[in-house]
Amino acid sequence: MVDSSTYQDSVVLERVFDAPIELVWKMWTDPVSFQAWYGPDGATVPVAELDVWPGGGRRVCMAVGPREMWFTGQHREVTEPTRLVYTETMADEHGNPISPESLGMPPKTPGTTEVTVVLEEVDGGTLVTLTHAGVAAESGAARGWNAAFDKLARALRAADGA
Repeated sequence: MVDSSTYQDSVVLERVFDAPIELVWKMWTDPVSFQAWYGPDGATVPVAELDVWPGGGRRVCMAVGPREMWFTGQHREVTEPTRLVYTETMADEHGNPISPESLGMPPKTPGTTEVTVVLEEVDGGTLVTLTHAGVAAESGAARGWNAAFDKLARALRAADGA
């Protein structure tokens, strides 16, 4: 079990989205909705298997051009529609953990990290507070998450207009 208190580094982001909390929750927990926005610009998500319940698994493939990055993990906390906590482990396409260094990550990058997503209704929108424990702020993860949040905003506008 991953204990977020053991991580020395983390990325913390907050952003208010102009969408109801239920729709933002769906974007994080519905596989098709998740595929529409996850990852930085240029990334696609050909695989998103999300078994969203405490103890349920997750398997995600993020592709940038021909390069694929696979992540597996487990949902630790699920409190609809306000809190989602899951682990994320770099893996091969079969779900076997791989060394982050094999993907060019800095030495001592943890193989498993923890993502906490807290949603709160504010002024007709939703405040999302994301904590990605186990990644250093200078790793570029904040830039990647911010780009993903930009895509999430666009996906929410498209879904809200549908």
